[in-house]
Amino acid sequence: MLGAPDFRAAAASFLEKHLTTCTLDPDQLGVSAGATSVIEMTSFILADSGDVAVIPAPCYPVYKQDIGNMSGMERYDLITHHELSEIKGGPSLSIADLERAQTEIKRAGKRFRMLILTNPDNPTGGIYSHQQLLKCTNWCIDHGIHLVVNEIYGLSLINTKHSVIREDYTEDTVFCSFANIMQAKQSDLLHLWYAFSKDLGISGLRVGLVYSQNEAFIKAYGNVNLSHTVSNYTQWVLQLLMTDTDFMSSYVANNCERLTESYAVVIRHLKELRIPYVPARGSLFTWLDLSELLVEDTSAAEHDLWLDLYRSAGVLLTPGEGFGHSKKGLFRLVYPCVSKHDLGTAMDRLRGFVLRKRQGRS
Repeated sequence: MLGAPDFRAAAASFLEKHLTTCTLDPDQLGVSAGATSVIEMTSFILADSGDVAVIPAPCYPVYKQDIGNMSGMERYDLITHHELSEIKGGPSLSIADLERAQTEIKRAGKRFRMLILTNPDNPTGGIYSHQQLLKCTNWCIDHGIHLVVNEIYGLSLINTKHSVIREDYTEDTVFCSFANIMQAKQSDLLHLWYAFSKDLGISGLRVGLVYSQNEAFIKAYGNVNLSHTVSNYTQWVLQLLMTDTDFMSSYVANNCERLTESYAVVIRHLKELRIPYVPARGSLFTWLDLSELLVEDTSAAEHDLWLDLYRSAGVLLTPGEGFGHSKKGLFRLVYPCVSKHDLGTAMDRLRGFVLRKRQGRS
């Protein structure tokens, strides 16, 4: 029920080579039908109904359903900043932020059960440094709180040395898998999520993983994973893919190169338009600020702007509503879903829309 042994061995080897750079025990892996199942199962096993998962904002909107539908767990959006300029160097999560969240949750009569970090982040594309992760780890262990790091975009990294974007990065922050901290700490409170849907572009195969050194958690996962198992055929096909080491090495490198090129197309246009954005180091997104175009500082105005852009320019962004952030007018741009040519066309349309709006306001 945890997944076919050969598949888990292949997955551990694949992750060791490309993601974690440290040894993984296949027996500590659980396999479920996609990231959603993994998140749902983890929440169901580790939390009671009414327990709280703290997630730094902005964050993936559907976490609310993933952690709540089955377990009854609640989401707490931890706001650490308001302006995008405050996180240009990466996520701003601090121990003071965690202490504030814990105080507010206790005051509400609830239990701070889990801290969830996405690294690289959705939607900002920022990366938590090893030192940030280590500080959060120590704090969670000291307070008996489960720390889960979602590395679903761990192989979708940006080359920050690219000529178009390199001036955006003043700090040399590199991605370091949480698995390394887990290996050093050997704590039952630390867990890692991964899925193949984003980095490999195969969300339809529905394969997600959880890695944990908590033996009781892994045993429970196997006991209740029946309705979330991945078909043997899917595991076999993906196992063949993962064990084609030459192809996978080439794919990972080419994927990052092409992601960087597409990201550079977006950033070139945003720079020319003087639209604020968060410099991404990974993921599939650009988090940008169109608040100057709002007719008023409300969610309704943000919704109207989002719909106007789609209807008049044919460009569909993800509105900030649901990401749990305090500022209105923020949008997520998903750039790898089209060719570079079509992406250029979309950005030209966005340019025309912004210029028309600015001219109308002036």
